[in-house]
Amino acid sequence: MDITFIGLNFAPEDSAIGQYSFEWVKQLESDGHNVTVVTGFPYYPQWSIFKQYKNKPRFLQEHLGSTKILRYKQYVPKAPTFFKRIVHIIDFTLGSFFNLFKIKKCDLVIAIVPFTASAFLGWVQKKRFDSKFWIHIQDFEFDAALSSKRTAKVSFAFSILFRIESWLFNSPNVVSTISHSMIERLRKKSDNSVFYLPNWVNPDIINPSTASSHRYTSSTKVILLYSGNIGEKQDWNSFVAFCNDINQDNYEIIIVGEGSKKNWLLERTVHLSNVMHYPPVEYSELSDLLCSADVHLLFQKPDFSDIVMPSKVLGMMASAKPSLIIGHRESEINSVFKSINIGLYFNTYTKEVITQLDQLARQNSKMKEMGDNARAYVLKNFSRNIILKKVQEEIELL
Repeated sequence: MDITFIGLNFAPEDSAIGQYSFEWVKQLESDGHNVTVVTGFPYYPQWSIFKQYKNKPRFLQEHLGSTKILRYKQYVPKAPTFFKRIVHIIDFTLGSFFNLFKIKKCDLVIAIVPFTASAFLGWVQKKRFDSKFWIHIQDFEFDAALSSKRTAKVSFAFSILFRIESWLFNSPNVVSTISHSMIERLRKKSDNSVFYLPNWVNPDIINPSTASSHRYTSSTKVILLYSGNIGEKQDWNSFVAFCNDINQDNYEIIIVGEGSKKNWLLERTVHLSNVMHYPPVEYSELSDLLCSADVHLLFQKPDFSDIVMPSKVLGMMASAKPSLIIGHRESEINSVFKSINIGLYFNTYTKEVITQLDQLARQNSKMKEMGDNARAYVLKNFSRNIILKKVQEEIELL
């Protein structure tokens, strides 16, 4: 088949949606399909066009194996605000619209949300070729944005956006998303058939049996690691309180990542001698980093109930180390933590978080048991080969 794959984030971005989209396309290619990717210039998570792409022309064609990549150099704000993000999305949409018309054949179009603009581009491609259409939702961007913009004026504007979103989500042959709670949310927006397609982990890439000690984790203290985007969706106020409350002689907190809240977080933890900040590591180092931690940290805003299913949790679990997570009491992650013994989960941050962490840190056998349970669960339910096999099965049905 001739497949058009549309999404803002793609390789060489090696984290989050960019990595998943790249692996999906490589699987499509290995299954014998002819794939053309319509995407932007790589910029995430630094929110800056990658150095090797800065001097490239605004419209760029590349090849990765047999896959053709059509890029547009979209506007990327150094300090993303609500308005600047809108400009960012509109610019990508307009540039990618022109790239669509460079494609001469299409049997299936796959659009990755966010951004919902990708779904619009997919609809255009569907109309051009009367092709099958698949929307895959990694994030409900309007829901997340509205939660922080609750004024009557903004709510009215969002009511229009939600109507457009609903129309787009009803236009494809199939819609997929990454968690069961997101499926329930999607059913309120669309009458379309829904396909459960969770994010995955490659157990051969993140593998404690082949990992080495990472240079960031040389301390003899208990290593607490946060690795990922330092953005708006995490509860950094509680994280800072945690950093101040914890015993600095016993724990070292390592923060690895980039994002819009990085400088804010750095300013509020710079006085703490046991809190270390590092830039993101290369994908080839990810296994070493994750497997060198003693406990993984993730502080979600407690009012978000899996609007996004954090894919980083899969990597944390694959490392065979326990996790300490704060989030919504009805989140999908919480249900997993309750069903199997893989770490500590709290609805809000209180001193009880540190009390239970202290107890866990003194029990090496319990930490190992939690870590082993976590990896076994991931291998059974979220292994890359298992998930991507479902993709090919769905394409055959289409």
